[in-house]
Amino acid sequence: MSPAGNRVKAVLFDRDGTLVHDVPYNGDPDLVRPVEGAREAVALLRAHDVRVGVVTNQSGVARGLISDGDVRRVNRRVDELIGPFDVWAVCPHGPDDGCHCRKPQPGMVLWAAGRVCAGPADCVVVGDIGADMEAAERAGAHGILVPNDRTRPEETAAAAHVAPDLLTAVRAILNGPPRGRVLADERPIEAAHGPGPEGGGQAAGPADGSGPTTIPPATAPGRGVFAPEAGRARAVDDSRGRPT
Repeated sequence: MSPAGNRVKAVLFDRDGTLVHDVPYNGDPDLVRPVEGAREAVALLRAHDVRVGVVTNQSGVARGLISDGDVRRVNRRVDELIGPFDVWAVCPHGPDDGCHCRKPQPGMVLWAAGRVCAGPADCVVVGDIGADMEAAERAGAHGILVPNDRTRPEETAAAAHVAPDLLTAVRAILNGPPRGRVLADERPIEAAHGPGPEGGGQAAGPADGSGPTTIPPATAPGRGVFAPEAGRARAVDDSRGRPT
């Protein structure tokens, strides 16, 4: 563990494609499947007193494909299988809604960091696409990309830090803010680009280890959930056609 003055206070995860296998516009809790190593990674952070949260684009709400209630139910299932998480930040807006929260804008990262009483510089955002990394950079946080088969090669090449799986990312985080572009374990980083063992595209980790919208908290009182009004700045859709 890193010295007290050089430790990460919070880790904010993307949801779809990072913590759970990506099911486009998922509104069914029964379809939630954690990626390999997700439970262990979150448990390891909690064991070291690092706060954990989720920052997730859910434009299916704006598109009319899923409801606020669907998002809450899916998030609750993620909490049951992997969490509990200290904070949930959800952007229900579409790419043309001009909101300040939708990744790659920094709004959700800044809000979630505030909810867990951590400065952005003491936070790490872990995600699977360039929009996650850009949101972290704009917020002043650190970013670690964990690629899967939906991650574009140019996104991996542009990322400041890349890990082949969640457990590798978390083990690096426990040593302090990430340093070095590639955070690799005994397996080559190229393994992160192949499909996972369950076909979800996530590399397997080591065996050990709009107008205003309101989405109420999915679980216990006091846990934050973010679903802000559209901001003035127009968000750039960095998903390049991927449904987020």
